[in-house]
Formats: sequence, C-alpha cells, structure tokens
Amino acid sequence: MRFLKAILGGSAIAGLSAFAAHAQDVAGRPSEGGLWFQKSATPVMEQLQDVHNLVFVIICGIVVLVVALMLYIMIRFREKANPVPSKTSHNTMIEIIWTIAPVILLLIMVVPSMQLLYYQDRLPETEMTVKVVGNTWNWQYSYPDYEDIDEIISNPLDETQAQENGVPYLLATDAPLVVPVGTKVKVLVTSVSNMHSWAVPSFGVKMDAVPGLVNETWFEVYEEGTYYGQCSEICGILHYKMPVEVRAVSQADFNQWVANGGSFTEAVAENTTQQNTSGAAVLAARD
Repeated sequence: MRFLKAILGGSAIAGLSAFAAHAQDVAGRPSEGGLWFQKSATPVMEQLQDVHNLVFVIICGIVVLVVALMLYIMIRFREKANPVPSKTSHNTMIEIIWTIAPVILLLIMVVPSMQLLYYQDRLPETEMTVKVVGNTWNWQYSYPDYEDIDEIISNPLDETQAQENGVPYLLATDAPLVVPVGTKVKVLVTSVSNMHSWAVPSFGVKMDAVPGLVNETWFEVYEEGTYYGQCSEICGILHYKMPVEVRAVSQADFNQWVANGGSFTEAVAENTTQQNTSGAAVLAARD
C-alpha cells in the first residue's frame, strides 16, 4: 500500500486533510458535524481510508474534467460562434481515448481495492479470540481463551446514566468488549435471533450476525481508548438500542482485568449471564 500514500501526497491530500480535520477531532466516535471517516484505529481502517482517498481524488478529477469540457463545448460551439454548424459525425481518436482512459482508471482502482478485500478477509495468525452473539436486543460477548471470564451481556445506558457519566447516549454501554492494544483479535460473530451486524467504524469492521452461521473477522487496535459502533442491520423495534462499545487497554491492564474475572476493580462485575439493565456493576468498574 506504500504506492497509494505516494499517489495521495501533495496538495490533493492537504485539501482532504483540511476537509476531514473537524470529523477526526474525537477518536472512536462520531463528531458533531463530521463529514469524513472517523480516525483510523486499526491497520484495516487505515488501508480502507487510503483506498477511499485514492478513489475520491480520481472522482474529483473526473468531475473537474467533465465540467471543464462541458463549459468549453458550450462556449466554443455556441450558435453565435458557429453560425454554420459542424457536420462532424465522429472522431476516432476521441473514441479511443474515452474507451481506454476509463479502463486505465478502473485498473488503478481495482488493484488496491482487491488487495484491501484480501487483507480484510484473510485472517492473520491471531493472538486471542472473542465471540460476539447478537440477541434481541443486545450483544453478548465471551472469551473462549479465558475460562474465568463469564459471558457478558452488553446493554445501552439510558439517557440519564449517559449524561451522568459523560459518555455518548445510544453508543455507550454498561459492559464494553475489553481487548488489549497491539493484539490481533479474531472475532467470531453470530446471532441467536434475527440478523444483526456488528460494526465499529474506526476499526473498519462490519460483520453480519446470522442465525446458524458463524462469520469471522479480525482487528488490531493501535491505541488505548474507547471505540463505539452500532448494529448496522435493521433488526427490529429496538435496533437503535444495540450499540457496540470496545474498550482497548494496555496488555498489563487487560491481564489485571482477566485476573479480576472481568472487572477493573477488585470486586468482580456481576454483569454476566443474565441481562443487566441497570449498568451499575460496569459503571462502577469504569471508575
């Protein structure tokens, strides 16, 4: 992907960066008035942004060229400038150009696009696994590699709880998925009810949760922080109340979390196999 960064250098990318700056002022969540992607937090999302920016520059170039040609045609071949209209029926060179040029542009786009699709789809040698199950309507997380971590039911915080804790309403949950940074995480995604989709925009991850089918994807978070997403498959009346919250911590903090049975405090969180709507246990663990 290095050649993409070379192509996207210079003034075009400077303009894109200025345009996107406001949208990337808060990592891991949407920003007010944002018009661009969230800041990339994984290598997949970083490459996805590179490919998108390449295509965006090409599209902008095509728009400018077409508009310029239309203006030229309207001015150069207007009635006053051409009282005797041309009877030209075709131009072989122009037809060759407008046939070959799109093919070249498509090849320029398809190579990095296919590389990205392969990079997303092919799981590297991962270091841990988490299982994500879509319920009606919440997310259920489990850690097959850690026997002492019970299944966690993740529910959205109500508006009062979100305001009191300074977290975004309809994005924050009472029990986030906790992962260490710098670790390749395999994510197994399925559902026990209807279809859902587990998506975290800053990770470049969106994987369907289909009943009876286990899909898999992966991510590796660069920096510590809290990252938000939502169910991205319309799944029913409470679809909008299926937020995704991922908390990325250092390896040492993750080891401590595991040693505490899934809690950042000495008291083990009680939000395990039963649905927790109060959020009290995990809200205390945030402190």
